[in-house]
Amino acid sequence: MTQALTKWVFEPTHCKIGFSVTHFGITETEGHFNKFDGTVDTETDDFSDASVTINVDVSSIDTLDKQRDAHLLSADFFHAEKHPQMTFASTGIRVVEPGKYKMAGRLALLGVSKPIELDVNFRGIVPKDPFGNTKAGLNVTGAINRKEWGMTWNNIMDFGGLAVGEMVKISCQIELLKH
Repeated sequence: MTQALTKWVFEPTHCKIGFSVTHFGITETEGHFNKFDGTVDTETDDFSDASVTINVDVSSIDTLDKQRDAHLLSADFFHAEKHPQMTFASTGIRVVEPGKYKMAGRLALLGVSKPIELDVNFRGIVPKDPFGNTKAGLNVTGAINRKEWGMTWNNIMDFGGLAVGEMVKISCQIELLKH
């Protein structure tokens, strides 16, 4: 018997949409986005059939450095004035093992939509929090090559390395509220 569709919404104060990228080839610079919204629809209690949509306001980028954030918002990177939103919409999910999934989807960034695959770790459900709400938790990770979306700015350093790595690691902590 199929269960009814359950709708979940992102709890922004308990979520982090984060990323990191190699800096000078020796460290990882991390950042996150402060403004986003998302929904998850599922018919199962383990999220093994989840359908996910997320919209990110790229102007809300925060790397703990205002000058770096301004550069990231420029045409060299996110070109936020022309492309204010980044979106992800899942296209399918497959079980790797109980509670661990591969989620396929399309990432739209800089006017380019490309397929990506993310790892999803279902962390469980709290049937009733202190306020009477049902919550669920997911950890989502993956990586993309930023150049595939046209984000090609870089600087070759005197020692031959790149100022900014091409691979961007994605790390999201998602707390959902049953709607």
